[in-house]
Amino acid sequence: MSERLIDILVTSFPRILTQGLLMTIPLTVLSFALALVIAMACAMVQIADIKGLRQVVRFYIWLIRGTPLLVQLYLVYFGLPDLGIILPAFPCAVFVFALNEGAYCAETMRAAIESVPKGQLEAGYCVGMSYFQTMRRIILPQAFRTAFPPLSNSLISMLKDTSLAANITLTEMFMTAQRVAGRTYEHLALYAEVALIYLIFCTVITRLQAMGEKRLKRMNGGDVIRA
Repeated sequence: MSERLIDILVTSFPRILTQGLLMTIPLTVLSFALALVIAMACAMVQIADIKGLRQVVRFYIWLIRGTPLLVQLYLVYFGLPDLGIILPAFPCAVFVFALNEGAYCAETMRAAIESVPKGQLEAGYCVGMSYFQTMRRIILPQAFRTAFPPLSNSLISMLKDTSLAANITLTEMFMTAQRVAGRTYEHLALYAEVALIYLIFCTVITRLQAMGEKRLKRMNGGDVIRA
C-alpha cells in the first residue's frame, strides 16, 4: 500500500465517520422510530379487524413491500415536485424509509401479537380490563419480547439501506466516500473503508441487540421467543 493511499484513507476516515454520526445515525434513528409507530398502528388495525381501515392497511403493506426502496425514494424526491410538493433531502429520506420499514415491521408486530395465546385477552376481560388496557398491559409486552429480535434485524437492515439516500443528494457516509473517491480515484480502498464503518455500526447494534435479548430473557423468567 502506497504512502499516498494511506494518507488518503487516514484523512478520509474521520470525514466519513463524522457524516455517519451526524447524518446516517440520526436518519436511521428517526426513520426507525417513525416506522415503529406506523407498524404498531397498522398491526393494531389488523388485529382489531377494523373494517375499511384494515383494507387500507393491507393495500399499503402490499404496495410498499412490492416496490423497490430506491424507486420509492425517486418517486417522492423527484416525482412529487411535479405536483408542487417539494421535500428537502433529509425529511424526504426519513419519510420514505419510515414508510418502507413500517410496512415490514407491521407484519412483524402483527405476527408477534397473534402469537400471544387468545386466553390472555380473555383473562384481561375477566379482571375488568378494557380491550386497550389488556393490550397495553398484557398482550403488547409479550408480543414485544417476541418481536424484538426481528425488529433489531430490521434496524440493522435500515442502517445499511440509508446508503441509498445518496441518490437523492443527501450527504451521508456513502456520498462522502463517493466524493473523495471521485477526487482521488481510489475507489476500491475508499469503498472498503466506508464498508468497514458500516460494519462497525452494525456490530454495535448487534451487541446492543444481544444485551437487550438477555434483559428481556431475565424479565420473562428465562424464556424469550427467538425469531
